[in-house]
Amino acid sequence: MGKDLGCEITEVLFQGRRTQLLKGLPATSTVEENSAAGVSVYNFNVTLSPLASEDVAILPTIVNSNPFTEAFDIKSKGGLEFSVITTGNPVLDYETMPKSFDLQIYVEDTIRRTDLNILTIQVTDQNEHPVFRGNMAIQTVTIYVLEGTPPERIYQVDAADPENAKLKYSLLPATVPFSIRESGDIFSTKKFDYEKDPHCYFLNITVTDPDGLNSTKTVNINIININDECPYFTTKQRIYRIPEEQGLGTIVANSTAKDPDDEDSPSRLFYSIQSSDRRFSINPGTGVLQVAGRIDRDALPLRLHPNISLTVRVEDSSGCDSEMEITVIIDDVNDNPPECNPSAFRKEANENTSPGTLLVDLRNYCKDIDVDPSNNQFRFTGLSGFGSNYFALESTVSGRLVMTETIDFENPANPGVEIYTLTVRVQDIAHPNYSNIIYIYIRIKPVNEFSPVFHNLSYVFSVSEITKVGSSIGRVHATDKDWPPNVITYSIVAGAGTRDYTNIFWISPTKGDVRILARLDYETTQKHVFTVQASDQEKPTTASVTVNVLEVNDEEPVCSPNFFSLQIPVNLAVGTNINGFRIECQDRDSDPRSFRYFINEGNENNHFIFSPSAGSNTSRLILASRFDYESGLDTNWIYSLRVHITDDNLVSARDRTTRLVKTGTVTLSIRVIPNPTTATTTTPGFTVVTKKENLYSPSAWYVPFVITLGSLLLLGLLGYLVLLLLTWLCTHCPPRINAPEKKKPKKEVLVTMTKLNTVFDGEARDPVTGRIYEFNTRSGARRWKKSNEPLQPTLAVQVMPSAAENSGQEMDRAEAPSKKEPSEKRKDLTAATKPAAKPSAGQSETPGQAGLRLQKSKEASEDGGLSSPAP
Repeated sequence: MGKDLGCEITEVLFQGRRTQLLKGLPATSTVEENSAAGVSVYNFNVTLSPLASEDVAILPTIVNSNPFTEAFDIKSKGGLEFSVITTGNPVLDYETMPKSFDLQIYVEDTIRRTDLNILTIQVTDQNEHPVFRGNMAIQTVTIYVLEGTPPERIYQVDAADPENAKLKYSLLPATVPFSIRESGDIFSTKKFDYEKDPHCYFLNITVTDPDGLNSTKTVNINIININDECPYFTTKQRIYRIPEEQGLGTIVANSTAKDPDDEDSPSRLFYSIQSSDRRFSINPGTGVLQVAGRIDRDALPLRLHPNISLTVRVEDSSGCDSEMEITVIIDDVNDNPPECNPSAFRKEANENTSPGTLLVDLRNYCKDIDVDPSNNQFRFTGLSGFGSNYFALESTVSGRLVMTETIDFENPANPGVEIYTLTVRVQDIAHPNYSNIIYIYIRIKPVNEFSPVFHNLSYVFSVSEITKVGSSIGRVHATDKDWPPNVITYSIVAGAGTRDYTNIFWISPTKGDVRILARLDYETTQKHVFTVQASDQEKPTTASVTVNVLEVNDEEPVCSPNFFSLQIPVNLAVGTNINGFRIECQDRDSDPRSFRYFINEGNENNHFIFSPSAGSNTSRLILASRFDYESGLDTNWIYSLRVHITDDNLVSARDRTTRLVKTGTVTLSIRVIPNPTTATTTTPGFTVVTKKENLYSPSAWYVPFVITLGSLLLLGLLGYLVLLLLTWLCTHCPPRINAPEKKKPKKEVLVTMTKLNTVFDGEARDPVTGRIYEFNTRSGARRWKKSNEPLQPTLAVQVMPSAAENSGQEMDRAEAPSKKEPSEKRKDLTAATKPAAKPSAGQSETPGQAGLRLQKSKEASEDGGLSSPAP
């Protein structure tokens, strides 16, 4: 029935002469409405030509329908016989669908001959059964009616006839207390009583059309019970007894009740406990009372009052209820073992504790919390543990632990254990004989029975006097017979001091090692005796220690004077005792005959010797050879002699292989004075020239140079720092304008002008004016060059105090320039080239400043107006 196949068939019909293959078509047929699937509507045959085979290429097919429908199909009946049948989808409905359908049937044989004919099918009307609509059309309707409801309409039946005929309603069985009217309304005919009447009714509703066709549906009517009576308990028992510590969920009681409205149906009743006791719960549907929490008879309040009262309520769905009081008695059981607090005991006993001494009474610390006296009795058994043979229980009832033997740590047969771990079982007498273990730790304390004993009653140590401070000189040792051995502490209790030192010896508190804290001196003390003590914290013991100090040559010669300065003339005679100088030396541990004198440093050309050079504590300084500066042999005018004085330790050095030599030191400074020179002095007021012979040798030419250069650098640095300070003060300290106050009289300043000869040794051209100017390369002074003009000296300005201030200084300062050193002249020259500062606004100009300014103006005019030409 596709569109493409129809187009192809139409094309074949118009190409040539039409072939008659479908026999019996076109034709007209009828079918009843609402026919089921597979109903035969019309039969036809297919005729084949002799040239064709005995089969068709395309079976007869409905290629189109007008109007369009899928309610028909073609079915083969065998061979070349076919039938048009109904499909059942959609169902043919005369009232809602078209009344006629034109079906185009197409067929094609094996030689491609085709045929297309039309079958017209007319739908005929059929009288149908009435139908129910609404809920009754799809299910059985259930209606609920409350008991006690008066007669009224309870349901409306909805039915219709396909032919729109008037319908008639009927109800069966006729004995039910219900009726149905012509409109389809169902009414109740009585007031229902749930307890007396049936609880459910089944009604058959029949609807019939005028032709007698009918349809029937069933309606269920349930009577709803109204709760008008309260439930009541049927259980007679009110007292229950259970043991304590029952498991959760254990059933205690079964409370049953009845509700007249529910006909003994327990599902409509609800049970609850009204008290706040959480140890019990009740099943809300069955009324079974169960254990919901721990019930401990031995704890308060059950320990005093073992009865538990509960109020059980039963309630129906309407809220009508009844209550019942029940009592649960809790019985005690032996469910607690005896307990001890503490469960572990720590006791101490001395090693010499006598047998029978009580260590601990266990019964004072143990109890059983079960309430029933038959359940709280217990006993002590099973004393065990290493060393338990030293201990015992007096009886199983008392629980008193006592010593049975004395423990002595010093006894070799004793195991030497300080802590004994014992266990005792505390057990119920009643079944099931619960028990606990008690741990007892007994510490046996050693007793200090013996005092420490030194290995020697006295100790003697020999120590050299040069032994370093902190060195060990010996060790004392003591032992203790106690077991375990006590810690022995050593200390010095007497002696060990001198006049200069409180403690000259120290002993290690733990090792007994004796050390020195100060330098030993044989010359002061040859023997030290002190007492040491060994203590085990309780019992002390003492011993004597003697320290013999061994003599060593540790003292160096001490000479007086140890430093001296001498001056001798250059032509001093050889063999002369220089200035009568002599040194005297002392040595605490050496004989004066052991002294030897050596000049170790500074004795150039061996000009000096000491006499005697050995064997005396006094020696003189002698000139051994003359000085020779003229030939250049001697160049040094100052001699720094370092003299060493040694001792040979002839007195103390008994063992020559180990004798020591000590050295003292004396420093002498000897200045050689050259022959004096003459000096010539000029007339007073003129320059005085003094001629002196240069005392420096040619090899020391750098000495005056370095001194002069250092002085110049130091002066320059000081001047630069002063200039920086003045600049900073002028920048950061502006003058303050204060209120007018009484001015102090100013000092007069006398300005004197001094002509200094300036040599202009250079020339240059001014780049601005093009004129030639002369300048001094050292001072920087400049002037315009004039032809045939003699050299003019530059002005130097010097500010002098007035005569009123110091009249005696004017002449000295006027004569100062002729006596100044070259460096001072350079300072004056630099100050002369600086322009004079003009007075600031608001300040008066002193006479000296005015004169200086006029003089500068005059000089500038003489120089031709050159103020600051650029070089």
